[in-house]
Amino acid sequence: MANIQRYGSLLDDLLGDFNKGYWVRPFAYPGETELRMKVDVEEDDKSYKVDAEIPGVKKDDIQIDLNGDQVSIRAEVKREHEKKEGDKVLHGERYYGMASRSFTLPTDVDAQGAVANYKDGVLELTLPKKASAQTRRLAVH
Repeated sequence: MANIQRYGSLLDDLLGDFNKGYWVRPFAYPGETELRMKVDVEEDDKSYKVDAEIPGVKKDDIQIDLNGDQVSIRAEVKREHEKKEGDKVLHGERYYGMASRSFTLPTDVDAQGAVANYKDGVLELTLPKKASAQTRRLAVH
């Protein structure tokens, strides 16, 4: 039995891996690190708990905005690495940038009761649910 192989088009053969996924992910230079904020959201009857991994960021460089049911987290990243030998700098790398995540929760958040803690690269948010207005049915007289 003969083995059947499928060959791509001439354009696929010429471009190779360059064309695969180029439009899906952003272009980055080799060796450039990109800060990706991973977020876990848990819910109970009274509040939402959000854990966001933001390693290597100072707590003063984190900004959290709450607006109704919308949560926005932004962090300014400053990474510097420098190798010195005596008084001469042999190698230096700097990376500055902004990482952000925004998401919508199912119900509004009570911004006054919200609490944020940052420890060991993890931002922990406790976002109490806003007491919803009770609906009332009126009787027609």
